[in-house]
Amino acid sequence: MKVTATDLPGVLIVEPRAFGDARGFFLETFQAERYAAVGIRGPFVQDNLSRSAKGTLRGLHYQQPRPQGKLVQVLRGAVWDVALDVRRGSPHFGAWVGVELSEENRRQMWIPPGFAHGFCVLSDGADFFYKCTDFYAPDCERAIRWDDPGLGILWPVASLLISAKDGAAPSLSEATELPLYDA
Repeated sequence: MKVTATDLPGVLIVEPRAFGDARGFFLETFQAERYAAVGIRGPFVQDNLSRSAKGTLRGLHYQQPRPQGKLVQVLRGAVWDVALDVRRGSPHFGAWVGVELSEENRRQMWIPPGFAHGFCVLSDGADFFYKCTDFYAPDCERAIRWDDPGLGILWPVASLLISAKDGAAPSLSEATELPLYDA
């Protein structure tokens, strides 16, 4: 597998090695020893799958307390995936990185605990799969406004479908429950 560091320390792009022939392909989507060797450590305790229509934007979500690390990938379609550093005291606080994840490129992105995450669907639809390092806790669910002008995230879709909850999220400067940076 090929692992590429991003501009945000700890956020990684993983390209699993695929073995293909005329019948199709095989790849490992996760192998604990290999992923731990590059800094992606579990335990992973929950797997999630979402299906979304073209133009859907989900995010920017995080949990506090009980932050989750997420290993994300697209099984069908294509998305623009974003990780945002929301850790108070981080030298990269408010910085973000975005990458296209698709069924064709088979990339994964590792988003460590303490980062917010969101994506928008580029294709007609997308099946988005992710592994989490902590359980979903509704009372810990938090969000940052997807179009916060202070962040300048460049979403590549003009007309977006957004939930009322995501549309009402505070800007990063207004958020009160943020994780702390642990150097």
